[in-house]
Amino acid sequence: MIETLSHGITCIDTGYHRAGLAACYLVVDDGEAALIETGTALNLPAILQALTDCGVAPEQLRYIMPTHVHLDHAGGAGALLARCPQATLVAHPRGARHLVDPERLIAGAKAVYGEESFTRMYGEIVPAPVERVREAADGSRWTLGRRDLLVRDTPGHARHHFCVWDETSRGWFTGDTFGIGYRELYCRGEPYLIPTTTPVQFEPGALLASIELLMAAEPRYCYLTHFGRIAASAHHAGSLRRQVLDYVRLAEGIDITDPHAQAALTEALTTYTLEGLHAAGSTLPATTLRALLALDMDLSAQGLVHWMHHR
Repeated sequence: MIETLSHGITCIDTGYHRAGLAACYLVVDDGEAALIETGTALNLPAILQALTDCGVAPEQLRYIMPTHVHLDHAGGAGALLARCPQATLVAHPRGARHLVDPERLIAGAKAVYGEESFTRMYGEIVPAPVERVREAADGSRWTLGRRDLLVRDTPGHARHHFCVWDETSRGWFTGDTFGIGYRELYCRGEPYLIPTTTPVQFEPGALLASIELLMAAEPRYCYLTHFGRIAASAHHAGSLRRQVLDYVRLAEGIDITDPHAQAALTEALTTYTLEGLHAAGSTLPATTLRALLALDMDLSAQGLVHWMHHR
């Protein structure tokens, strides 16, 4: 799926797992292009086809900019770089080295998903040549045609996370900082956002501060990786802040020494989220929502349990 937005921006469904789960964004200005997020190596054919459909040659791609190095956002970076000879891979200073040498990324993902699931979900992780990788410091600007893309450090979901500000559209490419808003979660025509607290670097205070940083710019849009462009609003930010604090409260209410702690927290997060969705007007059956959110709830519980152990 390709969705043409305003201001030279196109939303591309990477096809990760299913339609409508993960997006990357093509930004084109004055003959130059940037791709924010990459999906996985398995998504590369779909992304290259989308570039063709948008009239963009691989040689026009100037920047590849994953918001962080979790593999649904950056797993295809090295493979895409190999197909786009003029592109520079722009990465967070804490994440760049893992794209050059992805062994720790691979090991971490296998620990979470298991080896068989890892291969099915991510395929081969291609290392990026170090000479084609640049670190994006907080506040750095990356010129694309007649516009600049501004990178801001936004920890909380992960310490290697940045968001990208586009003044032209007054929008943030938010990665996972501004939560998940699948189209199926819309309630009465409005997005319903939920936080994502996946392992292993979730930090609630930092995430709340990052949400404040985004809203301080008075954005018009947020371009969610999961999934699509939404109108930015104080309501969404407030809902996310409340849910992050409630996630922490639920985590603090479990005994993390119990071998069933993670399963108990997954169920608590799921029940809490379903109650919020139905209160907001969701008409989907609970069984449908449970299936839709199962992986996210499990990963968020893992991240919270890890945070409890290490805080």
